[in-house]
Amino acid sequence: MPYEADDYLSRHFQTSGTDLNTKLEELSTLVTPPGSPNLPLYREMLSTVVHMAQADRSRWDAKIMLQTLREMEHAFSALESFKRRRKVTVFGSARTPKDHPLYALARELGAALARHELMVITGAGGGIMAAAHEGAGLENSLGFNIVLPFEQNPNATVQGSGNLLPFHFFFLRKLFFVKEADALVLCPGGFGTLDEALEVLTLIQTGKSPLVPVVLLDQPGGSFWEKALEFIASQLRDNGYILPGDLRLLRLVHSAEEATEEIARFYRNFHSSRWLEGRFVIRLNHALSASAVQLVNQQFASLCKSGDFQQQARSEAERDEPELCDLTRLVFAFNGRDHGRLRELLDLLNDPQHWA
Repeated sequence: MPYEADDYLSRHFQTSGTDLNTKLEELSTLVTPPGSPNLPLYREMLSTVVHMAQADRSRWDAKIMLQTLREMEHAFSALESFKRRRKVTVFGSARTPKDHPLYALARELGAALARHELMVITGAGGGIMAAAHEGAGLENSLGFNIVLPFEQNPNATVQGSGNLLPFHFFFLRKLFFVKEADALVLCPGGFGTLDEALEVLTLIQTGKSPLVPVVLLDQPGGSFWEKALEFIASQLRDNGYILPGDLRLLRLVHSAEEATEEIARFYRNFHSSRWLEGRFVIRLNHALSASAVQLVNQQFASLCKSGDFQQQARSEAERDEPELCDLTRLVFAFNGRDHGRLRELLDLLNDPQHWA
């Protein structure tokens, strides 16, 4: 198809004598709570829909837009009541039979995560997904079910509950698998499991997703992930397709308790992170000792594209998150590239010997 410029995007919003900019301003102001910092964003969303209507896109394009907006808004609303709980997304084969050792292991994993007050997110299907939800129980389970004309029915734990979210589009379900996850556990599985594993790693490696624990769980003596890691090391790392440190984004374990402890250890001191005015901010539950800050600057200077690491209290620029105001910050100009090395830094920060 030849390229056709979207000239309508550059012209003024003027249709039949009606100033649409003014109308959009009025509508967005009318429906948005007073003082909301999101007002400009809602106005831009409405503007995008108006642009599409002016172009009168194909019916298929319009349906994709409508379904996407509806599913996202519904998911945001449904997940609002769970937003203060940490969650772990568990992937694995839907075809794992109930009498398989991996099924029992996934059930143990769900129970162990629940004991640590972590919610378990799965695709809500059978196999590994059903087992993890069985172990966690409904109160600690969330299911993101894909709507298909065959095969995929919700498992018994979440079926018919408010903890089940249906999705029409795979890409939206994948978005929420990662967006809601404070950690990910990957059990052996097929194409879907490998797809999720590689996508998650790509998002973290490129900084498009926050750094979270990625745990590979296999049964004792199992070789599924061991063989996969051998391939990644020999073909990807050794050929220079990934950085050597990228393999540090993954941790292989062989028990539910090991997987849960790996996640708990990650959040022992590290709370969360964000970009703020061009600098990377790591929020900490415990301040670091002066010697620890010095050690960080010595060992991890390569992570800084300029300057050094500074420990400080909340910045005034972080007024949008008042509930986190008491947390200590470690701030630096992150190079945005070596996330495997960043994971090593977090391991150091989580070691109690470095706390003040």
